[in-house]
Amino acid sequence: MSKKLTIIIFTHNEEKNIKDCLTSAKKLTNNIIVIDSESTDKTIEIIKKENIPFFTFPYQYYVEPARNFGIKKATSDWILILDADERITDQLAEEIKNKINHYQKNIGGYKIARKNIFLDKWLKYGGWWPDYQIRLINKNYFLNWPEEIHSTPVIKGKIEFLSTPLIHLQHQGFDQMVNKTIIFEDLEANLLYEGKKRGNTLTFFRKFLGELFRRLIKKAGFLDGTIGIIEAIYQSFSKTITYLFLYEKYQKNRPL
Repeated sequence: MSKKLTIIIFTHNEEKNIKDCLTSAKKLTNNIIVIDSESTDKTIEIIKKENIPFFTFPYQYYVEPARNFGIKKATSDWILILDADERITDQLAEEIKNKINHYQKNIGGYKIARKNIFLDKWLKYGGWWPDYQIRLINKNYFLNWPEEIHSTPVIKGKIEFLSTPLIHLQHQGFDQMVNKTIIFEDLEANLLYEGKKRGNTLTFFRKFLGELFRRLIKKAGFLDGTIGIIEAIYQSFSKTITYLFLYEKYQKNRPL
């Protein structure tokens, strides 16, 4: 299996996550590569202790720019993309082994569902399940991974689905959530600004209430209980922050 598959893990200051991530990855293969974006904590120290090869990639606020770089480092036919806050279960490892060992022609990759865990609870509603992502890629069919935030890989051939999910430790504390919101929503606001989109007071209310309705009612986030309600409120807040940032950018660049 090690010659057929490489697991590529992306990190930036993941000292709390990386060891458990590597342990889960080893359920599938020992052929693991870490692409680290200039971590300043103990991430590299832990990777070295685990004897895992790693490469340094210039730090970006989001992971997509590093993914082409990481995929080029792999020499195997198959690649599994993994983030440090994701875990491979025994069942998923067995399914991946089976798919690779019984490979069907013209399949360029597989989408894998993610069980998003928020404060130790699996979010089954609110639009968080099954959250399919293209993660298992046949390198022979891989073309490119666009560098835009939240982009998906460009792959020839068919994309099929695995039945077993990844575990995704989505948020491990409110401080982490807030820090990510500041970074990612500012990036989203930049894209909107470049696209000449605008926001005003009405937009702020519309985005907040629209996202709250979608997450909480339409996608039944309330069925996840208190955690589901908190997550729905927080996502509404994040969506609104994007347009607050957008409004600020127009104000800063307004002619005097």
